[in-house]
Amino acid sequence: MKAVELFQATSSFSEYASKARRETLVLTERGKAVAAVVPLDDENYFSMRLVNNPEFIEIIERGRVQYKARGGISIEEMRRKYVLEAKPKRKSTRKAS
Repeated sequence: MKAVELFQATSSFSEYASKARRETLVLTERGKAVAAVVPLDDENYFSMRLVNNPEFIEIIERGRVQYKARGGISIEEMRRKYVLEAKPKRKSTRKAS
């Protein structure tokens, strides 16, 4: 992770984005973090979009309200009840050389 003071940030945004593919860049103002440019893979990008989607947040909140009002199965109970056993590893069909 690398910190860059805003007043010293004179490179182009595309240059910072290119650097952020390798490490997180934290933009600071008077030593306090104000923003970050972080590397994203497809999974992180999807998660970021999802948690910032107002419709998704509303669905989650409605579920929480319903759970409190009517009850339901806790996540721990769900895990106990529906845990899948790990599939046995397949034997390799490759021949050793």
